[in-house]
Amino acid sequence: MGIKYSNKINKIRTFALSLIFVGFIVMYGGIFFRSSVWLMTIFMLLGLLCIVASTGVYFWIGMLSTKAVQVTCPTCQKQTKMLGRVDMCMYCNEPLTLDQSLEGKQFDEKYNRKKQKES
Repeated sequence: MGIKYSNKINKIRTFALSLIFVGFIVMYGGIFFRSSVWLMTIFMLLGLLCIVASTGVYFWIGMLSTKAVQVTCPTCQKQTKMLGRVDMCMYCNEPLTLDQSLEGKQFDEKYNRKKQKES
């Protein structure tokens, strides 16, 4: 029905994992070009770059995760980490906020943007 929201940290981790799989697929694509050394090398290097980029993203989200605010979810009572003004519980996808002015409002990730247009 509506937009499916999930925890920001999990979204970034999923992106990093997908980069690893994309890297492997691109590298396997290089096998089809064994007759052309240059083309095969380009595919292998592109796949390696995807995997290196994934390592960078994992490192970045790890550093960001250490600075994230830990809160207890009111629904599942588990410790979860929040990034920004609004986020979702990592376990039960309950909308969370630490901003008193947003409590009771419909969840929207736009609340995390610096500049908002008043409607």
